[in-house]
Amino acid sequence: MNWLDNSKASESPNQVEIVYTPGGSQRQGLRGWATMIRNTFQSRGLIWLLILRDISVRYRQSALGYAWAIMPQIVTVGVFAFLNASRVLPIGETAIPYMAYALWGISVWQLFAGCLSACTNSLAAGGSLVTKFSFTREALVIASLGHPVFDFAIRLVPVIGVFVWYGVVPSWGVVLVPLVLLLVVLLALGMGFILSVANLVIRDTANALGMVLSIGMFLTPVLYPPPVRWPFLLINILNPLSPLLTATQDLIAHGLLTRPDTFILSGLFSLLVFLTGWRFFHLTIPRVAEYA
Repeated sequence: MNWLDNSKASESPNQVEIVYTPGGSQRQGLRGWATMIRNTFQSRGLIWLLILRDISVRYRQSALGYAWAIMPQIVTVGVFAFLNASRVLPIGETAIPYMAYALWGISVWQLFAGCLSACTNSLAAGGSLVTKFSFTREALVIASLGHPVFDFAIRLVPVIGVFVWYGVVPSWGVVLVPLVLLLVVLLALGMGFILSVANLVIRDTANALGMVLSIGMFLTPVLYPPPVRWPFLLINILNPLSPLLTATQDLIAHGLLTRPDTFILSGLFSLLVFLTGWRFFHLTIPRVAEYA
């Protein structure tokens, strides 16, 4: 279909009726990006309302409330700290005390995993919103980031408490950590754009993602220092999240990046995944919305 099927002039020469087709914006080239950005910006009010709704629904009828955001990380880190202290599972030296190191690492991992899972399920959970209402569908995916980011903010409370308990004073580089976390979120969002469409067509996608994330946590230096021996070093380098997580740990402990080359590559890859995923979503959603 063409971007303009027909331009029908009415009786007045100054009035032109333009008929837009559903797939019209797909062939705009660079103008398509401007349309995507403009439509998403205009949907900021809807995105904010959806974020507030998701957070409210998540905690409104929960007996333990915000405790559910921090209990999994505390239990997991507690188990690994015990195994490390008892030498059942020797983990090795970390730049800061292990409890602080592990709590921060698992918080960043849960931010990524939570954002990716929420984005993947966003369209399927949207149901009739996807087909019966006219709005920018990206709003559903972007709004799904709200509660994982909110949960991450809650998880910072025990992280800060443990840092204080062990006397960990972050270096000045901690001010750059939010920029690295932004790349983590953009990586999850870009992948989420693609997986949300896949999950709309094949509902097994979300279940498969859960299994992959369960394995992925142990392939990422969340609860152990980054490996330095092959082939484990190669796995760490190929994992796009690993350099980002390691960068946050370096900035907190040292104030500088120990592997700036891998961080730059991972950052560029995250931006590429975000832009590619967003464009893929924009081009594909008109064709698959009927599966909602």
